[in-house]
Amino acid sequence: MLKVFRRIRKKSIAEKKVRNYILYALGEIVLVVIGILIALAINNANELSIKREKEQIYLIGLRDEFKTSQIKLKELISFNKQSYEDSKKILAYMVDPENLPNEQELANLLYNALAFDISFNPNNSLLMEMINSGSLKDIANPRLRILLSNWISNIEDISKQEMMLANERDNILDMFRSEENSIKTLYDLTGVSDELGIPASSDRTSNRNLLKSKEFENNMLMFILTSIKTETVHYNPLMQSIVEILKTIDNEINQ
Repeated sequence: MLKVFRRIRKKSIAEKKVRNYILYALGEIVLVVIGILIALAINNANELSIKREKEQIYLIGLRDEFKTSQIKLKELISFNKQSYEDSKKILAYMVDPENLPNEQELANLLYNALAFDISFNPNNSLLMEMINSGSLKDIANPRLRILLSNWISNIEDISKQEMMLANERDNILDMFRSEENSIKTLYDLTGVSDELGIPASSDRTSNRNLLKSKEFENNMLMFILTSIKTETVHYNPLMQSIVEILKTIDNEINQ
């Protein structure tokens, strides 16, 4: 009988050791898993921190670029507006033949209307670098990513419009290459000849006959229409886009 109790006691001790071993092993596994999870969390936090720092650098650079582009666009809108407003003044003289401008005033109006290329050249170096390298994905705000992507397509559309505007301006300038009109008169009266070191003509050809030309009127009307459409349909919405982009960037930059 005593032997039976001894065997039961040994078996109980053995079973207790197994249970303890199993509990110990399970504890070790839990600790290892917890350690791995903590290490992963720390690593993810470090990667996220690095990513956010990189994003902040991009955001600050983009803000500088778009602020510069905003200044350029404001100046371009002003040039374009002066161009078509002076063109409209020329047309106003054409419908009032009793009140024609003198040669000096006409030269100034023509020069202001036609002398300057209207072409938007935004600062896109950083944005293009981000797009080409795939770094646009580092911008966390999805709305901002869409705005930046749309910006490039908008610039391409505007370039096409500006080419149309340049073509309309060239149609007018081509009329000064004929025998009836004179670019030299424009140069002399607006000071361009002095800037280029070209002697002034002693016998100038008048350009006032242009005000009686239906071809000139038609070309001016097309030029004015294209200039105004360039402003209202392209430049003004583009300015609104810049404002929205800058506002979104400012909200994402850590203050």
